[in-house]
Amino acid sequence: QVQLVESGGGLVQAGGSLRLSCAASRSIFSINTMNWYRQAPGKERELVAGITSGGSTNYADSVKGRFTISRDNAKGTVYLQMNSLIPEDTAVYYCNARSFIPLGPIDYWGQGTQVTVSS
Repeated sequence: QVQLVESGGGLVQAGGSLRLSCAASRSIFSINTMNWYRQAPGKERELVAGITSGGSTNYADSVKGRFTISRDNAKGTVYLQMNSLIPEDTAVYYCNARSFIPLGPIDYWGQGTQVTVSS
């Protein structure tokens, strides 16, 4: 069974920190690119950070220097460390696993976890 389960969201004051976790099926996790997306009220879903199976990372400009994505292959878990949070970071955060197969990319999604940053 392929599952992605997020945790770690909550309410935090501006300037604070949160760490999100996403537990994934290890067989899928080991060969997939893992991403964090977010969707704020009235806005489109956007890519926040991504990490390949080889450990290469990329970040949205809005979070560079503040967020860090990492993965633990043994645990089948991807993390998003969020520091210096601002109210604009308020959104539902989704864990995504993207598998590149000959027919095209296949996406798996978690249910999302709410992050709210108060000013």
